Amino acid sequence: MRTKNPALNRLNRRTPGQVYSGEVMTVNGTINKIGLLLLMASATALFTWSRGIQQSWSLMIFGLVAGLIFALITIFKSEWAKVTAPLYALSEGLFLGGISAYYNHMMPGVPFQAVLITFGILFAMLFVYRSGIIKVNNSFAKGVVAATGGIFLVYLSTWILGFFGISVPFLHEASPIGIGISLFIVVIAALNLLLDFKLIDEGVDQGAPANFEWYAAFGLMITLVWLYIEVLRLLWMIYSVFDD
Repeated sequence: MRTKNPALNRLNRRTPGQVYSGEVMTVNGTINKIGLLLLMASATALFTWSRGIQQSWSLMIFGLVAGLIFALITIFKSEWAKVTAPLYALSEGLFLGGISAYYNHMMPGVPFQAVLITFGILFAMLFVYRSGIIKVNNSFAKGVVAATGGIFLVYLSTWILGFFGISVPFLHEASPIGIGISLFIVVIAALNLLLDFKLIDEGVDQGAPANFEWYAAFGLMITLVWLYIEVLRLLWMIYSVFDD
């Protein structure tokens, strides 16, 4: 099965047919690693948040660039995940703290709500996955991957067009249509969690080495970061439209 998450794709490619000696990947071990990465990201996010809007801007940019670098290293050098995944989490926390402070400046309390909703979606998707309400098969995966790829192509096009002063209508606008688009993106991000859960289970079933717990935790965190940012944008749009 495939997902937009390159870290978990790499895990899935490397494990079939291989036999590993020593400690192997477990679900509990992966959960512990996810918890550690979230704590690290939360610590640096709170640090950036405490700096205020002016000082947090430079930290946010640094975190964004550093997070991208460590993410790429982890994707292509999975055996380094024990070191690079925590560095990614710390860097991403700087970025999330800065962007959260920015949205909180515009609409106090929105980031806290976004955090609650993001974790609510995480646990809801875990329940849906474990209960089998949604069957995570190849057809489902292809549909989610296609939708996710389309979203990122739109984002990339928007970013490139922005250099020429061209804006894409509705995508970043606080309007009923913008809310609908943002809600769709949040749903797709949430569905990606199901693919991530599936691939983690496959890594455990195939006896991947224990080091892949860091790798899988990093992969799931990529999705959580994306989901949080999209929820943050959605809440901002909703409040902007209905508070007017």
